[in-house]
Amino acid sequence: MKISCCWMYAIGKYGFPPTVAQMLHAIQEMADLGFRYIELEGVGFQNLREVVDNRDAIKQAVQHAGVQLANFAPLLPEIISLDDTLRERAVALFAEGVETAAYLGSPFVWIDSYFPPLELVGGKPLTTEMTFGQQYRMRIPTGFEWARFWDHFVAAVSRCNRIARKYGVQLLVEPRVGEVTPNSDALLRLVAAVNDDNLGVILDTAHQHAQKELLPLAVEKLGRYIRYVHIADNDGLTNRHLEPGAGNIDWEAVFLALQKQGYDSYYAIDLEKLLTLEAKFLHSKRFLEEWASRLGL
Repeated sequence: MKISCCWMYAIGKYGFPPTVAQMLHAIQEMADLGFRYIELEGVGFQNLREVVDNRDAIKQAVQHAGVQLANFAPLLPEIISLDDTLRERAVALFAEGVETAAYLGSPFVWIDSYFPPLELVGGKPLTTEMTFGQQYRMRIPTGFEWARFWDHFVAAVSRCNRIARKYGVQLLVEPRVGEVTPNSDALLRLVAAVNDDNLGVILDTAHQHAQKELLPLAVEKLGRYIRYVHIADNDGLTNRHLEPGAGNIDWEAVFLALQKQGYDSYYAIDLEKLLTLEAKFLHSKRFLEEWASRLGL
């Protein structure tokens, strides 16, 4: 089992998003916790630009820490914007982010499934405030048509996938509560529409459990498209990201379902900001190691 430390460690410790200086500290700290594999992110125009511009220092920090980059997220919700100028600006920087991921040795880049252009009257998107467990209230704005927007979204993801393929990395989509592709069926519809095996998905146990997905069935449905797994727990009622065992996910069933599919990629620990954060990540790492030993993962 390849266990990765999600970038939520750095966010939980330093804030959202961490500066480049904080990122360099976090890389070493994740290594000091015993992780061999880590994630990195660049979030929004300013933060992603700083990450791209400092990629040499980041690569040196990764090498010095003795870790490998498992996944990199150039997160720009504007890549699905209906504003042509804003979208083109985002896609250009996204391409630089993908090139940076390849330079840093990441086999994957991932994007969120992002909020559709609705009127948000309650709650805040996770791309602007990393707060879990909140409730969203939305209204349909005048002129919005789902079918037309879906075609636009597919075209945007297809374009990102072509960029990822150009730089030799796979593109992954993470399902999140309230976003365009929040569950396994929406993801299946997306990968069928894009129709390119370079596109895969992240199985996110916390987000999908909060939406009442039957996780073993989600694994069965998504099958070979699962290229990466985010590990966190909750009670299935609110979208919390707690250490495994702190909620009611049936982990044995999830791991057995993944084993049935022959899954052999990363299990990434994805916890929200919690008290004794380092201890929670270490507990989660031991939890995964014990299941790996028990089931031969």
